[in-house]
Amino acid sequence: MRVVVGGGPIGLMTAYHLAREGAEVLVVDARKTGLGAGEVNAGWVCPAESAPVPGAGMIAQSLKWMLHRDSPLYIRPSVDPGFVRFMLGMWRASNEPAQRAGFRASLALAEGTTRAYDEYHADGMEFELSHQGLLMAFTEKENLEHHLANLDLVRAFDLDPHVLIGDDVRVHEPLLSDAVHGGIFFPKELYLDPPAFMGSLHRRLVELGVRIVEDAPVTGFRRSGDRVTHVVTARETFDADDVVIAAGGWSAGLTKLLGHPVPVRPGKGYSVDTEPFGLRSSTNLSDAKVAVTPLHRALRLAGTMEFGGLDEDLNQIRIGAILRAPTVYLRDWQPPAVDSVTPKAGIRPMMPDGLPAIGRLGDLANTYVSTGHGMMGITLGPASAMAITDLVLRGTEREVLAPFSPRRFTTGFVPRRPARPVGA
Repeated sequence: MRVVVGGGPIGLMTAYHLAREGAEVLVVDARKTGLGAGEVNAGWVCPAESAPVPGAGMIAQSLKWMLHRDSPLYIRPSVDPGFVRFMLGMWRASNEPAQRAGFRASLALAEGTTRAYDEYHADGMEFELSHQGLLMAFTEKENLEHHLANLDLVRAFDLDPHVLIGDDVRVHEPLLSDAVHGGIFFPKELYLDPPAFMGSLHRRLVELGVRIVEDAPVTGFRRSGDRVTHVVTARETFDADDVVIAAGGWSAGLTKLLGHPVPVRPGKGYSVDTEPFGLRSSTNLSDAKVAVTPLHRALRLAGTMEFGGLDEDLNQIRIGAILRAPTVYLRDWQPPAVDSVTPKAGIRPMMPDGLPAIGRLGDLANTYVSTGHGMMGITLGPASAMAITDLVLRGTEREVLAPFSPRRFTTGFVPRRPARPVGA
């Protein structure tokens, strides 16, 4: 039995790819599958936006944001040693060379993601999936110019960015206001409806014979030498031939139980569904850090990053800021009243260097981890799932996984970079 711990996007996609190859699979989740960040995210499949969060200038910008209660970023102060180590690691990674190397690695991992979602559709999963692209909209000229610096990497991976300045961006998207200085359009990016995707993925797993055990928090593991033999939950103990830890922000505690802690920290985000608005494509309100997704059933607004605990409590001030953000970018936008919408929060699993941890866990022969995808779970999920499937079923560790190895948090480990496309 291959046991996947975690019922979010990464866990369910991993279970799917294992089951498609004939494995007997069990999914164990502490609550219902598809909740939290699985349903709250923007639904973007966006390799072109997969640069790690830490980057040049992040520290200075973070300090400015911390002065405003409605800013896109909030860091809850803590003297917990793990939190301090995490923040120091993030600050060390906040430089241009590290961010470009991480961006290149993410782009390499994400190759084939578009095809994967089309294959999910072809396999009978029913969810809204749009091929209308992604527009990054900028009111600040300097912010746009900063993003131009990494377009060489995006072009090297054949993502075909279009730079639109002045009225050209309004010709492309007539609903943009005159305050928008310009934009970058990525025609090959996708978006989907997160709750519909998670629900259809769950149903397909059941059809494939995957057993899904919900409301069963994992409380421990049993080992024999370098192998995990059982997964212990509050409800039942399960035999395990292999174990995959894919529990998002909760993965840190589970990997600690196994003696190989991975430094995942919770980064809370919000989404709010409002009335449809008619945008041509998904749109990043880049200066405000708000993602806008024009689903058939609603316009979804998603944003903020709160570094704190594992709670999904709602901060009304931040919700109000998300609802107001389109006012500057979109013509005739009237933010709905906070009490007229139903916002939700979810925990994104964040890593200090902004890259997920995907691979074998420590010295354990049959235990793997796939977590820390931050805001890129939908984008990097299929590739992560396929790579873990190769590891579990064939013992094959893909070259593209080298920068994401959990071993990079062990002293002296130097990850290899994936092969670069010509011009990267």
